[in-house]
Amino acid sequence: MERARLTPFPPREQATTRICKVSSFATELLEIRSKEPSLHVLLIAGNPGIAAFYKDCVEALYENLGGQASVTAIGHISHSQKDYEHGRLFSLYEQIDHKVDFIEQELQHSEQPIVLVGHSIGAYIGLEVFKRFQNKIIFFVGLYPFLKMNKSSVTQSAIGYIARSSLLSKLVSSSASLIGSLRPSITRGIVRRFLGPSWSVTAVDAVCCHLLRYNTVRNVLLMAMTEFQKLTEEPDWTFIRAQEEKMAFLFGVDDHWGPLSHLEEISKHAPRVTLSVETEGHTHGYCCTEAGSVWVADYIAYLIKNQMPVRNN
Repeated sequence: MERARLTPFPPREQATTRICKVSSFATELLEIRSKEPSLHVLLIAGNPGIAAFYKDCVEALYENLGGQASVTAIGHISHSQKDYEHGRLFSLYEQIDHKVDFIEQELQHSEQPIVLVGHSIGAYIGLEVFKRFQNKIIFFVGLYPFLKMNKSSVTQSAIGYIARSSLLSKLVSSSASLIGSLRPSITRGIVRRFLGPSWSVTAVDAVCCHLLRYNTVRNVLLMAMTEFQKLTEEPDWTFIRAQEEKMAFLFGVDDHWGPLSHLEEISKHAPRVTLSVETEGHTHGYCCTEAGSVWVADYIAYLIKNQMPVRNN
């Protein structure tokens, strides 16, 4: 019997990292540029705002859209391997302005419309950005959104306690930096043992290279403190209701950052928003596993294709 000839699948297009200056701040981007894009998908990271976590998702999304859309994940200022800003700390409000400045600098004058995607606090940031570019952004997707405080969350209370204490914040940041300064094989072994086998190589690399840095952890905690201060307020229901047909939110079954009670609130205030509940067993940190990244990329691509058909190759 003639041996069947196996045709290998073409390798997935690889996302590349680029550092660009946005209003004088070094900004880490993870992107795949389409040669003939019909739109641009911009993914705003959660907290920690490390673009590298989203590599698998960016690549899978680009593939799912047939290479007809450019895809970019943007990180937060000073949430990166190098301390480009020399110890300066940035609040939630400054990170929002940073994303606005990025769109004005990089995307505002292009012909392609923007589909904006935000993960966790990135969903809150995305809504604020959407307000300022309502003619440019054609659709918004909030993934496992963190839009308001969850008073019953012990984790949020603990993080808030640490973030409010300058002493504890410095202690946690120094401890992370110490682990990150060890020999790479030792650091990776500690991270892999602590996080478990389900985390992808992409996510472990992101932790070892970017998160275990003093400046990153200090900024993660400062941003968290200002998040918790702001998110005691109600979301801007007037804006959400005005744009409800251009919005979708994905919630997790057991997610203390975005509990299902928040989904019910959105449904009550803006009934035409597209709401989904992920029941496949992925977590709030979907980008930390390859399976979660691919599943979410499929979800985003499905929404985009229904909202704005992407032309065939």
